[in-house]
Amino acid sequence: MMASNNVSYNDQGERGLGGESTELGQEATAMTSGAAAGAAFRLFSADYKKNEDLHQMLESNKDSLKLEAMKRIVGMIAKGKNASELFPAVVKNVASKNIELKKLVYVYLVRYAEEQQDLALLSISTFQRALKDPNQLIRASALRVLSSIRVSIIVPIMMLSIKEAAGDLSPYVRKTAAHAIQKLYSLDPEQKEPLVEVIEKLLKDKSTLVAGSVVMSFEEVCPERIDLIHKNYRKLCNLLVDVEEWGQVVIINMLTRYARTQFLSPWKEEELYEANNEKDFYDSDEEKKNNGGVAAKKPYMMDPDHRLLLRNTRPLLQSRNAAVVMGVAQLYWHLAPKSEVSIVAKSLVRLLRSHREVQYIVLQNIATMSIQKKGMFEPYLKSFYVRSTDPTQIKVLKLEILTNLASETNISIVLREFQTYVKSQDKQFAAAAIQAIGRCATNISEVTDTCLTGLVYLLSNRDENVVAESVVVIKKLLQTQPSQHSEIIKHMAKLLDKITVSMARASILWLIGEYCEHVPKIAPDVLRKVAKGFINEKEIVKLQILNLGAKLYLTNPKQTKLLMQYILNVAKYDQNYDIRDRTRFIKQLIVPNEKSGALSKYAKKIFLVQKPAPVLESPFKDRDRFQLSTLSHSLNTKANGYLELPDWPQTAPDPSVRNVEVIQPTKEVVTPVGKLKARKDSSEDKFYSDSEEQEESSEGSTSSNESETDSKSEDSSASSSEDSSDSESEKEKEESENCDAENGKTKSKKLKSTTTSESEESSSEDSSESESDSEVDNIVKQKKESKTMSQVKDAVKREVSLLDLVDLSDVSTPIAVPKPAMTSRLAADLEGLSLSSDSSVISVITPVFVPAKSYELLHRMSGKGLGARYHFPRQPCIYNPKMVSVHITFTNSSDQEIRNIQIGERKLASGMKMHDFHEIDSLEPGTSQTVSMGIDFCDSTQAANFQLCTSNDQFSVSIQPPVGELLLPITTSEKDFIKEQGKLTGMNENSTTITGAPQNNSCQAIVNKVVSMANIGVVPSSQDNIHRFAAKTVNSGALVLITMQVKEGSTVQLSINTEKTVIGSVLLRELKTVLSQE
Repeated sequence: MMASNNVSYNDQGERGLGGESTELGQEATAMTSGAAAGAAFRLFSADYKKNEDLHQMLESNKDSLKLEAMKRIVGMIAKGKNASELFPAVVKNVASKNIELKKLVYVYLVRYAEEQQDLALLSISTFQRALKDPNQLIRASALRVLSSIRVSIIVPIMMLSIKEAAGDLSPYVRKTAAHAIQKLYSLDPEQKEPLVEVIEKLLKDKSTLVAGSVVMSFEEVCPERIDLIHKNYRKLCNLLVDVEEWGQVVIINMLTRYARTQFLSPWKEEELYEANNEKDFYDSDEEKKNNGGVAAKKPYMMDPDHRLLLRNTRPLLQSRNAAVVMGVAQLYWHLAPKSEVSIVAKSLVRLLRSHREVQYIVLQNIATMSIQKKGMFEPYLKSFYVRSTDPTQIKVLKLEILTNLASETNISIVLREFQTYVKSQDKQFAAAAIQAIGRCATNISEVTDTCLTGLVYLLSNRDENVVAESVVVIKKLLQTQPSQHSEIIKHMAKLLDKITVSMARASILWLIGEYCEHVPKIAPDVLRKVAKGFINEKEIVKLQILNLGAKLYLTNPKQTKLLMQYILNVAKYDQNYDIRDRTRFIKQLIVPNEKSGALSKYAKKIFLVQKPAPVLESPFKDRDRFQLSTLSHSLNTKANGYLELPDWPQTAPDPSVRNVEVIQPTKEVVTPVGKLKARKDSSEDKFYSDSEEQEESSEGSTSSNESETDSKSEDSSASSSEDSSDSESEKEKEESENCDAENGKTKSKKLKSTTTSESEESSSEDSSESESDSEVDNIVKQKKESKTMSQVKDAVKREVSLLDLVDLSDVSTPIAVPKPAMTSRLAADLEGLSLSSDSSVISVITPVFVPAKSYELLHRMSGKGLGARYHFPRQPCIYNPKMVSVHITFTNSSDQEIRNIQIGERKLASGMKMHDFHEIDSLEPGTSQTVSMGIDFCDSTQAANFQLCTSNDQFSVSIQPPVGELLLPITTSEKDFIKEQGKLTGMNENSTTITGAPQNNSCQAIVNKVVSMANIGVVPSSQDNIHRFAAKTVNSGALVLITMQVKEGSTVQLSINTEKTVIGSVLLRELKTVLSQE
């Protein structure tokens, strides 16, 4: 290989470099031929001079050879190869008059000056001369090399050079001086004071090229000198959009700390304001007057400089640099009012399309945010679904976020995802999915029984790791209510012979020992089995065997006394000293003798004391003590160099310190930046507009289910559109948006041309600054016309949005035509849900029974004579098929007329909607009037809170729907019922056994009780002892299948199959109560 290189340079020399280069080539050829015999040895010898040709080229008199050699050397450095042995030959060329050669030499010296300090010192005079070179690149490179020589002798020279460079006319040289400040400070910290003076000078620089670098130096040298930022705060905020990306990151982090010390907390003021509003609602007008207006406090007014920072950083959420977006997100998280933080969610979700390293950091920060503000990321739940191509650490983080976002409204979707994740081949991820199911069970009490049923179902899994993890989670869940789950403990005791994972075996033994009174017949037999194989068990299992034996010895000594003595004798000679010590301790405690102390009297209290149930918490719960997007937050420990985020001040510091003395020049500088910011704001409005969401949702509605292929294509198209938008003008953006929104229709094309021309006119209006009065009149007319056209355009967009069928809650909507590119797995999942001839025939029917029961909405005493009751007529809602119809009857019990009865302020949960009843103008004394309204409860039993208003008063009321009124009755054949029921097993199934009186188990009695409690339909059954009922949820159309099997002994086996886990759990509890009544 070296021979070929030498020959090529020899040929080059013969072609045009004269005699010297020819001789050089001949020497190289001779060297190659002379060493041919030792080629094999030469390749592995450390003494072989592989860079000899480069040495000769650097010592040549021809600049072309030197330049070629330096290019090869810089290439070697770029590839990570060591080129330090060439330092003497390279440093000789530092005084070359060839500018290109000098630049490459400086690049080399920056890399190796610290390693070869003695040789570099010889060229200091050359560097000093280069600092006055006419070429700004040479001046900057010389300063960079000089600051890389880390020898304390030249500190004065470096300081002088930095001061001179800080006043250089070239912003590039001043930027290099800012970088050199950090190097000098790390070499000699005693130079801090003069360096702070240079930093103060550079902070006043108006160049965007310098801003990021000098702020970085400020953070490294004197981060505590906040006073240096006061005068430059507004300038930095306004220049932020034009600074380089990495400078933006540094400035954003610095301004975050600055704002926490200079502005009042917007969070505390928000809470006080909300509290005052609540007081105002209950206080009368007279009390307010008597208090001198104390109750009516003004809302929190944010400092204009605080708002300036939030406004100028918001456009950076569109940046293509993930670090910038993450920096703005953490700034909003730590500084913005709570109502404004949610705007960063969409940008953070966009970053999940980046590389896996970026995804990991972003997901960590989202996991921390989702604990405190769950509502931020609930609309983007599908973005956190795990893909098969994700690495394990990404899967676990997405799982953590899904668990944090789980709520009563979406728990059925989340649990269905978890069921799939449990089957993963990735053992670590499958174990994490089981733990997540356990956390959902503890956080949402409505699904605790469902999750337990699903985990017990996993105990029959073939994978031993899945079974073991399920046992550990079940153990934690059973501690909350062990008396209700003795059957599960018995089932786990039977699995003890099959399970070999030590942690799982130890958990089963602990459960049996802790709740031995619930399984008095099984516990002694389990002790007998494990005592036989005590020697072969792991240490953790042996310790639990000793605990189990001790507890049984104290509660059931007749059956276990001899067994315990055998275990103690065997354990006394165990090789592990922990087990030997535990054996001696237990023996002295439970077996009383003369040497036993007073503790033996309290053995039962020690061993059988009730243990507190473990709290399953997120591992990200305590990470909010670190600033987001920092290394300390990622590692969950304080890293070296981490600066604590200061607390908000109790009193507002003086805002006048940020006022700049010279006003006029400041205006001249700020004006173009304001224009640029205005452009950014306009693009920001487009970025946050609904058009993008409509386009995404319309794309999503074309497919029946979100496959990975679809999501990847959407991601790539979205990212490409973002990249292209950065290089397009505003005019091109508007044209492309119009083309996308109007789908190529003829009318839309006319509208597009009109809108485009008017947008051009409006943009020309913005660019012009001085116009006559007549032109202003024209502008007003044009703006009115453009406003009219924009309304037409909005109408078109609304028509497009009607196609938006993607809804997180509507996961079981029947699909008419599957997408051709759908994978076989998804096709199998959707089998039977299409409306083809082979699908199940399911139709909505009229209600079987309409109860007359009504509920109190407003008592006449609380309503000052106005009473209101509501009931559910079980009729389809005329306003919206996804709403539940509610009839409200108002009664005037007073002696005066009540006027203007209507619905006022609403306080609905996320996703809930309400259609108001028509206002009642007048209600005479002693009369009643019934009105109809519709409420979309989102398949949830959460109450709809709102205010009833009259002409004089306001009353807070709520409508709580019984779970049975959230259903629509359906009918189907017995075959189709069984077919659909087979698809809803595992966590989608809830079952229980009911014991009642024999007269209540008749067919007619069961049907009457069930249809009166819930709005469901009766399914024909071929067996007399089995009753089947079917319904679907009003909002999402999810099937709810109920089966009752009457057994001997007046017992009824009740099971409910549905995707809506919360509805299934609550419905099971209500039906059990109804059927148990006499």
